[in-house]
This record gives sequence, structure tokens and C-alpha cells, in this order.
Amino acid sequence: MAKNDFKSVDEYIASQPAAVQSVLTQVRAAIRKALPKAEEMISYKIPTYKLHGGAVLYFAGWKQHYSLYPAGAHLVAAFQDELAPYKVNKGTIRFPLSQPVPVKLIERVAKFRAKELTQRETAKDALQKQRQARKTTTDVKRPRHK
Repeated sequence: MAKNDFKSVDEYIASQPAAVQSVLTQVRAAIRKALPKAEEMISYKIPTYKLHGGAVLYFAGWKQHYSLYPAGAHLVAAFQDELAPYKVNKGTIRFPLSQPVPVKLIERVAKFRAKELTQRETAKDALQKQRQARKTTTDVKRPRHK
């Protein structure tokens, strides 16, 4: 059985066949260039990049392809033309190992995902502030009428 309790992205890449290692190294470099402040870790047994505690992007190597996750509807729509040559379904972009790594595309996808995550966090913070403001105004003791 293949090892799958990786402690680092280096271990994960080293566990792959030689041909896949060089491809995954390029994918990793593209993501790190696009997300220099991201925390690199293993999550769900695959390389993961997090910003502000939220997962931005995952990648994994397979026998015939490597994948980027998650690829939501907004991302797929934004990169529709560039992703056309690749298999995209169920939140996954599959790139064939037999083709050159689209480094610039991966960088743009990583930046797009980081922007999506930041916008979601900003919206979440604004909603929490609204709720807190409402709670504060309803908690204020109002004078009783006799």
C-alpha cells in the first residue's frame, strides 16, 4: 500500500513517480509564486495552501493527470476559454501529465481563488458586524411605560 500519511508537501511529491515529481514541483512553484503568504500543508492527504485559515487551493498527482481543487462555478466561468482543453467537473480541474504545465494559468487560478476567499471572509465579517450591531441595539434597556 502506498504511503499516505505525509508530513509535508516535500514528502508528498517525493512519494510520486519521477515523471510526476517534476510536474508537481512546477505546480507547487506556480502556486507559491502566486500565493507567497499562503501556508503550505497537507490536508485530506494532499498538498494544501491556506490563507487566513481558509483553504485556497489543493493539488494532487495521479497516474495520468494532476488536479487542482476546488474549481467552483465562478472560477470555471472566469477561466472558461483557458480551461476548455482540460477536464473540469465536480470541482476538479484535471491536467494531463503528458502536456506542459500551464504555469501562468495555475498562477491566475490561485490568485482568483485567494481573491474569492478574501471576498467571502470580508462579506462574512460585515454580516457578523451587522448582527452584532442589531444585537447591541436590541439589548439596550428601554424605559418602561407605566
